[in-house]
Amino acid sequence: VLLFFFFLYIYLLILETTMTIEVGDKIPSATLKIMTADGPKDVTTDDLFGGKKVVMFSLPGAFTPGCSMTHLPGYVVNADTILEKADSIICLSVNDAFVMGAWGEAQNAEKITMLADGNAELTSAMGTELDGTGFGLGTRCKRLAMVVDDGTVTHLAIEPPGEMGISTAESILEVL
Repeated sequence: VLLFFFFLYIYLLILETTMTIEVGDKIPSATLKIMTADGPKDVTTDDLFGGKKVVMFSLPGAFTPGCSMTHLPGYVVNADTILEKADSIICLSVNDAFVMGAWGEAQNAEKITMLADGNAELTSAMGTELDGTGFGLGTRCKRLAMVVDDGTVTHLAIEPPGEMGISTAESILEVL
């Protein structure tokens, strides 16, 4: 009987770590980094999402063509309109805080929190990993957008591979 419960426990752990976040789920607890004038700073998901309505979008990588030419610029251009309906906008990527800070500056994204998930901690906890090893990128985050209200996902749009439509700023504005 104990062996059965042991294997059940292991199965549930595996299942928990491989499931993709869904509407109604809480954002997993994680400590990530943002770049400040004093250097990288720890920030928790509780700090970012607790008691707030947040639009978070993620993308495979800073300074990559689709992310730099279309995805992030759409949020930069629409930031004021989004912020009329949400408390903050977060851009999540599996990059370090230095890269995310530099990319935010290069893209004039001062109204967007450029969140570094350098070890893919949040990405893995959400089950949104993208295998970029074939391109020399390692583990990345899928292209997606979500609306999070007080830590709970109320809208989620995960892009099919190679596409960019349902996670754009314009698409998110339609659901806010």
